[in-house]
Amino acid sequence: MDSRGAQRSSPGLLFVLSGPSGVGKDVLLDRMKASDLPYHFTITTTTRPMRENEIDGRDYHFVTPDRFKQMIDGDELLEWAEVYGNYYGVPKAQVVDALGQGRDVVIKIDVQGAATIREKAPGGVFIFLEAPNLQELADRLTARMTESSEALRTRIETAAQEMDQAPSFDYRVVNHSGRLGEAVAEVERIISAERARPHGDIFAEGS
Repeated sequence: MDSRGAQRSSPGLLFVLSGPSGVGKDVLLDRMKASDLPYHFTITTTTRPMRENEIDGRDYHFVTPDRFKQMIDGDELLEWAEVYGNYYGVPKAQVVDALGQGRDVVIKIDVQGAATIREKAPGGVFIFLEAPNLQELADRLTARMTESSEALRTRIETAAQEMDQAPSFDYRVVNHSGRLGEAVAEVERIISAERARPHGDIFAEGS
């Protein structure tokens, strides 16, 4: 069955998309979602308040801090982190169920989160989305005009450190400004190529 089939008889594959802030992970995934291909895009669970125009179960799964801590204690999360006082995590059951249905799963995560997922799911395919160079990435972050100068400087320094982690990923895809379609096509080529290869267990023993 080709990539547009509803399901495959074999388990799906896990693809982890990561990269520095401002590189375009969200817009790339939005383009992939619009392609109507049968990928399962994970929905992050968070304790932060729901924003206007957000829908529970579409944008995030919104839970209380107590419920999130229960999920941590019950090992229900593939990865989680506390960011600016709120918790964010990837529900493990969501990933396992989709894989079992033969659907390829795509997780968008930061670089630190990708490293955590690699420990639990070494059989996943890890894709690093990067800008052509640090200066262009800094320009993109600056153009957002959503942060103070100090916060922006910290974000750019963090992005530079994250770009240093690119060699640890299975694939690197450059997202050139104004050429999003090329980056999307490259990610989909990676998925097709990996689908044609034999794969063992995705999750590590005991994960």
